[in-house]
Amino acid sequence: MPTLTPTLTSRLPQVGTTIFSVMSALAQQHDAVNLGQGFPDFDCDPRLVETVARAMRNGHNQYPPMPGVPALRHAVADKIERLYGMRYDPDAEITITAGATQAIITAILALVHPGDEVIVLDPCYDSYEPSIVLAGARAVHVPLLAETFRPDFAALRAALTSRTRALIVNTPHNPSASVWTAGDMSDLAVLLRDTDVLVIADEVYEHMVFDGVPHESVSRHADLAARSLVVSSFGKTFHVTGWKVGHVAAPAALTAEFRKVHQFNVFTVNTPVQHGLADYLADPAPYLELPVFYQRKRDLFRQGLAASRLRLLPSHGTYFQCADYSAVSDLPEEDFCRWLTAEVGVAAIPLSAFYADRREQRLARFCFAKQDATLERALERLASL
Repeated sequence: MPTLTPTLTSRLPQVGTTIFSVMSALAQQHDAVNLGQGFPDFDCDPRLVETVARAMRNGHNQYPPMPGVPALRHAVADKIERLYGMRYDPDAEITITAGATQAIITAILALVHPGDEVIVLDPCYDSYEPSIVLAGARAVHVPLLAETFRPDFAALRAALTSRTRALIVNTPHNPSASVWTAGDMSDLAVLLRDTDVLVIADEVYEHMVFDGVPHESVSRHADLAARSLVVSSFGKTFHVTGWKVGHVAAPAALTAEFRKVHQFNVFTVNTPVQHGLADYLADPAPYLELPVFYQRKRDLFRQGLAASRLRLLPSHGTYFQCADYSAVSDLPEEDFCRWLTAEVGVAAIPLSAFYADRREQRLARFCFAKQDATLERALERLASL
C-alpha cells in the first residue's frame, strides 16, 4: 500500500524561503561578495574561545538552571547597571536565552493573547510578524519616517487601540541603521503613559552606535523599563552569531511570565558557553571598544563608495549601510539586488523585504561586518556603479 502524508493547514501560510537565503544562494552561485546576510566573516577573540573550552574542561557540560547560569545573569545585570543606570535583579529579572529571536518569540507567546494587536515599525526584522501570528494576534504595521527612519509618533498614536498589547522597538535599527534618541524615548514614554501597552525592545546592536553617541536603551528610562522586556545578543556583540545566546531583562512580573514559556520552548541554554561568557564579561573592553571597531569599517565602506552613483543614507548604528541606487537603475529592489549579485558580483538585500507592503524606494542594504579584504574586494566591484 502507498504511504500518504496527511494534509496540513499551515500556521504560517504566507511564509516561504527568506530573501536572505535566496540572496546567499545567488551569491554562492555567482561567486559574489556576500554583503547580504548580517554576520561577520572574521573570528571572535581567541580569549573567548578559551573561556568556553576551559568551562568544558572544568565539567560545565550538564543542564544549567532554567533562567541561566547565575554568574552570567549577575554579569549581565552589572553591565546594564554600569552602562544605563538601571539595576535588574539577576535572580528575578534576567533570563539567558537561545539567541534574540528565541527571546522575541518567547516574549510574544508569553504576553500576547489571541485577538490582541502588536505594533511593529516598518521596515522591521522578519521574525516579528510570524511570532505575532503564532500567538493568534495581529501585527499592526506603522512605517518609520521616510529617509530618516525615525519614529512617527503621530502615526503611532493613531495606531493605538484598546486591543494594543505590545509595541516592538528596535534600536539601533536593522535594516536602516538609524538610532533612537533620548527625545524619542521620552516621547514614547509620554505616548504610553496612560496605557497598558508593553514594549519589547530589540537592542541586539546596542554596542554598535557611532560618532560618540550613547545607545539610548529602554533601560535608561525607568518609566519605560517598568513595562519593557529588553532583548540583547552576545552573538552580535562578540562576533559569535552561531552560538545563539542572548538575554532578556524585564521587571519580575514580566520575567515570571516570560520564563513560563521559556522553560517549555527551550528550557535551558548551552552551559559551557554561558560560563565562558560570564568569565569574558569581567573585562568590559571588548564591548566598549566595539563602536570604534565598527565605525572604522563603516567609514572604510562609505569612503570606498563616495565616487559611485550610489547615494548613501546615514549609518548611525548596527553594521549595515543602506544605499539609494536611483541614479544607477530603475529596477525594483529585489531585481536590482539580483542583478547586482549576478552582474557586479556583490550581494545586497532589498529594503522592500523588510516591509509588510513590500514598498519600493530603490534602496538596498549592505553589511559591512566583514574583513577589510572582503570589503575592499566588494568596493572594487561596486566602483563600476
